[in-house]
Amino acid sequence: MVIWRFEAIGTRWEIESVDELSADSRGAVDAVIERFDREWSRFRPDSDVTRLAREGGMLASPDAGAMLDAYRELSEATAGAVNPLVGESLEALGYDADYSLTAADPVIAPADWTERLRWTTGTAAVAHPALIDVGALGKGRLVDLVRDALSGVAGDLIVDAGGDLAVRGAGADGAGVRIGLEHPFDPSRAIGVATIRDQALCASAINRRAWGDGLHHVLDARTGLPVRTWAATWAIAPDAMTADAVATALFFDGGPELAARWGVEWVRMSTDGRAQRSPGCPVEIFTPTRSPR
Repeated sequence: MVIWRFEAIGTRWEIESVDELSADSRGAVDAVIERFDREWSRFRPDSDVTRLAREGGMLASPDAGAMLDAYRELSEATAGAVNPLVGESLEALGYDADYSLTAADPVIAPADWTERLRWTTGTAAVAHPALIDVGALGKGRLVDLVRDALSGVAGDLIVDAGGDLAVRGAGADGAGVRIGLEHPFDPSRAIGVATIRDQALCASAINRRAWGDGLHHVLDARTGLPVRTWAATWAIAPDAMTADAVATALFFDGGPELAARWGVEWVRMSTDGRAQRSPGCPVEIFTPTRSPR
């Protein structure tokens, strides 16, 4: 396999393909990432999301309906813990466009977000300024878009955006692609290994994008504070957006039930070091496990 490595949207990407990608294929990937980032990044001063935070209005995007429909289900499943208007909550704790990492008082995200934020298949709109953050599933969505942009590339393919990845095919020997699940408290260790074939695997952990005194990017929208019970989650689904969404939901009550409805397998580790998994999860776990409640 040939690996193309590059940086985009603040993370390290690796795309593995049987043959080296052509200039046209790489250009298609660059265009997809630039378009998505220009529409949805809250870290770019020229993005549509930043404009809506300043003045309200509408953004046009082919991803709006799919992502915000999923957010509605995430919000319902987690009793409001997941919310796409959590952007101001993240900024209040210092995870802002300037990466100030200086925390102020927590900000609760608006519980009535489905009234403040309206959307169609191809648009999202707010009547008054509001800061949208699609971090609960946006990177997974982009991984899917990049994979789709390479649909004409022959052979197996792995699109990996900082650990959120989509696999096309079953690996060189047909046995699947083996992926280690990084221990959230020791990056040199894995808590288990997943075997992936024509699926996506997404992960989230409190040790990634962490700063200050126990602050990290996984917030409960109802409190504006970081979650404390779960340290890391992994989800396996047919597409990366679904896997990414469930990986976020698993930090909260209701996450396992949503995963079951969506047909997603998963693993999560608590902050006291115990692992939990779904009944059919194709993962070999190296650490003690307990059944979901």
